[in-house]
This record gives sequence, C-alpha cells and structure tokens, in this order.
Amino acid sequence: MDAGLLVLRLVVGLLIAGHGVQKVSFRLGGNGLAGGTEEFRRDGFRGGRLTALVAGASQIGSGLFLAAGLLTPLAAMVAMGVMTVAGTVKRPKGLWVQNDGYEYPLVLVVVSAALALTGAGRWSVDHALGVTSWPVWVAVVVIVIGPASALLTRVVLHRPATATEGTRYAQAAE
Repeated sequence: MDAGLLVLRLVVGLLIAGHGVQKVSFRLGGNGLAGGTEEFRRDGFRGGRLTALVAGASQIGSGLFLAAGLLTPLAAMVAMGVMTVAGTVKRPKGLWVQNDGYEYPLVLVVVSAALALTGAGRWSVDHALGVTSWPVWVAVVVIVIGPASALLTRVVLHRPATATEGTRYAQAAE
C-alpha cells in the first residue's frame, strides 16, 4: 500500500506542480507569467498577473507538498481548489479531455481527495515527522473547503465577457 501511495503522490503531485510552473514561467512548455496572465483573462478572470501568480504558486506548492507527503490534507485541499477552478473553466466543453473538457482536472481533484482520506503512507515526510494518520474529520473538512473555496474564488474573480470579447472569441473559434 505504501509503495502505491508513493507512486500516486509522486506522479499526481509533480504533474500539478508542473502545471503551476507552466503558468508562471517558460519552463515545461509554459508561456511565462505574461502568458499565464493572458490565459486567465481569456478564461474570464479578473486580477490578471496576480491571479496567474497565485494560481501558479498554489499549484507548485500543493503539488510539491503532495509529492513529498508533507501536510498531506492541506496540500490536497489546495490542489483540489486550483483544479476545481480549472474544471469550472473547462466544464462548458463537456467531460472528455479530447474536447478540452474537465476530465483531467476532475481526476486530479478526486485523487487529491483520496490522498486526504488515506494519508500519505509510510514513505512520506508526514510519517517521518511522526504523523502516521490524520483524523477523518480533517479529511472531510479539506474535501469540502478545497472545492468550495474554488467555487467562491470563481464567483469573485469572474468577469462577464463584454460584447466585443464575446464576438472576438467566437471569431477565434471559427
């Protein structure tokens, strides 16, 4: 079981961290902070540069903490939050990733929730620090707060598209 949790944490955590690196730099195929900022603007978020920076830092931090198995419930909560926001952006395109849907963010949210419930396992920083398990109530709280805070963030930072933007995006899609 511990080997499986290690593999799961490493793969999922490093993918989430890599996703954040792309938002704020030119590494891993990213378009730099300016590109991340533009992506958030295109997706209907206000806040621009700060939004991209916070999202990228949240993904990098939560991903690295998940990979290490450090403060696993907290890391899972943050990962669920940022990936829930990503899912809301992709939701209009349907479930499947081949249509740019929300399948991938959903998988990352569910895996993060599962890690919050199971804990990081014996081969983790949590275990090395003497935390062999977290109370179930902690997992339940973070599973609720992560996505709920993401939905609140989406509501607060969403800006309705202007008629000009709507026309421009429709033309770009053709």
